[in-house]
Parts: sequence; C-alpha cells; structure tokens
Amino acid sequence: MSSTVVRKTFAGATALALAGCGFAVGRFTEAGPAVAHAAAAPSVAAAPPVVAAVADDGTRAGRPSFAALVERVSPAVVHIKVTSVVNAASPFGDDEAPGRPGQGFPFPFPMPRQGGGMQRGSGSGFIISKDGVIVTNNHVVARAKEITVRLADGREFGATVLGRDPKTDLAVVKVEAKEDLPAVTLGDSDRVKVGDWAVAIGNPFGLSNTVTAGIVSAKGRALGNGPYDDFIQTDAPINPGNSGGPLFDERGNVIGINAAIFSQTGGNIGIGFAIPVNLAKTLVPQLAADGHVTRGWLGVSVQKLTTELAESLGIDVAHGALVGGVTAKGPAAKAGLRAGDVITRYDGKDVADVTVLPTLVADTPAGKTVPVEVVRDGKRQTFDVTIAKLTDDDPEEPHAAGDTSGNARVGLALRELSPAERAQRGLAPDEGVLVADVVDGSPAEAAGLEPGDVILQANRTAVGSVADLRAALGAAPKGMPVLVLVRPSDGNDRFAALSPR
Repeated sequence: MSSTVVRKTFAGATALALAGCGFAVGRFTEAGPAVAHAAAAPSVAAAPPVVAAVADDGTRAGRPSFAALVERVSPAVVHIKVTSVVNAASPFGDDEAPGRPGQGFPFPFPMPRQGGGMQRGSGSGFIISKDGVIVTNNHVVARAKEITVRLADGREFGATVLGRDPKTDLAVVKVEAKEDLPAVTLGDSDRVKVGDWAVAIGNPFGLSNTVTAGIVSAKGRALGNGPYDDFIQTDAPINPGNSGGPLFDERGNVIGINAAIFSQTGGNIGIGFAIPVNLAKTLVPQLAADGHVTRGWLGVSVQKLTTELAESLGIDVAHGALVGGVTAKGPAAKAGLRAGDVITRYDGKDVADVTVLPTLVADTPAGKTVPVEVVRDGKRQTFDVTIAKLTDDDPEEPHAAGDTSGNARVGLALRELSPAERAQRGLAPDEGVLVADVVDGSPAEAAGLEPGDVILQANRTAVGSVADLRAALGAAPKGMPVLVLVRPSDGNDRFAALSPR
C-alpha cells in the first residue's frame, strides 16, 4: 500500500526519524495585540533580475547564480523555534489532530509523558516590515507556548502571535527590536508563470539559512484542505522545517510562503507547495491589526462542474461553479439562488471553475450587495445578493446504517429513512433515500457517492423512497447520465452524475 501523502514542512527540533504525516489547517484560537501601523504590506518593487549568468568554463554556456539574490534577501529570513503544550489524548492538539486526509506532522515532536507535556519544534518565517512583523505558517505556531525568532546574524528575540488563520495556514508574529530590522519585498504571485525560477530559503531539519532553487512547476494546485486551496507548486527542494519560509522569484521578491510537500518518505522528492503571496497580502493586514480574518459568506455549497454534470444540466461548456445546495435563510437563498444553478460571474468577475468562487466571496465585505450571474435551465439570470459575515461551520452529522435494498445498474444499496433519521438531517417526512452501501468500481463510486449519503433528487425530480429513485433511474434514456442531488453526512448538498450500466 502506498504511503504517499501531502505533508506539512514543520520539523520537530529533536526528532530526525521519518514518520507518516500530512498537511493540516485548524481553527483560530488566539491573537496578540493589534498592530495597525504594520497592516500595510510592502509595495511590489520593480527590481531587475538578480540571477546572473556565470560562465564556469570557456566551452559551455554559463549557469544561473543566485548569490546576489541570497545576499540581499537572506537577512530577512528567520528561524522560528517553538515550544508547545500538548495533551496525552491528542499530542498534536485540535488544530493538527491526525485522522483526516493530509493531516499531522512530518517530523513529530518527542511524544509527551502520560498526561501531556512540552514539545519543541522549528519552522521558518520572513520579516515584512522593519518594526518586526513576521509572516509564517499557522501550523508552525498554532499551539505555541513560547516562540523564539533567530535572525540570520544570530540575534534572537521572543515573539508574540498577532493573529492566525487556519483556513489558509497563515500566521503573523512580531518581535520587538531596538533598531529597524531587514524586510523582504512582496511580489505579485498572479504574474508568476510555470517555468519561472524559484528560490526557497528556510531552516529544513533545523539547519538555518539553507538555500534551494528550482522552478515553478505548476500553479493553482488544490490539496483538498479547504475551499481556499490555490498553491504554487515548485521543484525547489522543500523539507521539514521550511514551513513558513519564503519562496522568491528571480528578482528577490516573495511570491509564496512554503507550506507543504508531497512525499512518500517525509523528505523532498521535488514537489513542494507554497501559498501565493497575493493571498497573504490581503489577509496579513487583518491578522496584524485584528488577530483574525473576517470573510464574506454567500450561503451555498458548490462543486466542480464536470462534463457529465454539464451534459445532465443541458449546458454546452463546463464553465462555472455548480451550486449543490443553498443554506436556508442565507444570502443566496434570500436572493433566489437554488440548487442546480451554475454561477458563471460574481461581482463582475469571471468564475471559470469552482476554485475561483470561494476566494471571491471571502474577500467581499459583509453587507455589500453584489451581482451573481447564473445559468439556470439553459438561461442566464442575474441575482443581487447581499453578502453576510462567515461564521463557524455546522458540526458534522454521523453516517446512517441499516438493512439494504440493492440497485445493480448503478452499484447502490439503498434503503428508506426512518422518521428519526429524516428529522436528524432536517428532511421533510417524505424526502430522501439513504445510500447504505456503494459497490467498488461501480458508477455510483465513480460519481463520488458514499454510504450515509442521502439522495434527494433524480433528474431534478424529488425522491422520497427507493421506488421513486428506481423509477427515475429506469426512465433515464440509455447512455445518458442521471443527475442526482445528494446530501452527504456533512450537510453540504451537491450534484452527481450517475451513468447506469
């Protein structure tokens, strides 16, 4: 069985043995004093490239040297040493508890004694203003009891957490120095192209001021850690301890914050991930001033519009974000949006696919009314939606279980819901059919259905019994996918395209 996972790049300072792990985001729980004057991020400098071509002999072309770049920017890259408090039940804490895909630490702290204890670890960061404001990863400082920041010149300072944002794995800390500190210049990650040079500086395995280089190998990577995934992928070697460190372009401007690696062993295999700096530029001022991030809320669950789903909806091109569910009494519901709508534009901006919409909504101030353009039944409509403030998510609901009744054409085992189960899930007395099991390799598995899901509609018609669903599947034209509306156990409705055998 493969052990390949996406891993955090946070290193336990005293543990150098490889261990299975992953990349996680958690919840904001603490904030330091507000620093309003540190809110403005450094402007993007139009600096010339500092990568020089250096001839290494008289017969072959020169190779790039990053020496000038490193000399200029490395004084602003810091080593962050953290002492954390953990408990015996969950040594990683609530924010980093293993058990869900992509979570945990690659190089774990020493395990505490019974009843919990103190653990030490290390990561990286970079100074963004001369008064000592530093950007790093949330998972570096998430449960910090004590933070020490070490500069490249050897000076050490105690640091305070100003704010954390687990949803994007960003954090801001601050040190107090008697003199101005060196600071980086933030670049423009939107202008970065695949194939551009990339230089990472950090503290892998606790080895301070380590420089690695490579290229940007992809953009817009989603790792399954939440709606705001939009990573820059690089082959510049990233290892445990690089977390929170900067990824520079060839001009020495920060284009990303190193956060995770894809690895079978815990070490680098040439695939690293960085948070785009443009995302940080919008969030860091809030974290520094307020200790947390305030986001807009539309009140919909959205999913990728696949070719099969587009065909089921009568849409020619798979362009936009498919609305799987609309929160009752939420902003979208009040404006008239409904499940099955495909959002193609938001506040005048194109929504090419599902990854675009969450960030656009999050950046919208609460109370602002924005136009949302959708395709419904093949026609374009525009709704004016007044955005609300995002609050904590609802808790997950348990999966249901029970006797089954099969449907071999799609690989589903179905059963009726009891009145108590319908009440638990907020369903009407005659609404929904429970997915009790899914056959491996079946059309239902290919469509992403799982045991515990509730099927609410088939081809836009409500179903309240196994017979209803069987009839809808049987009436589907041969070779045409059946559009079903599903309510997973997390309560976020979504559509799936079932292709009966």
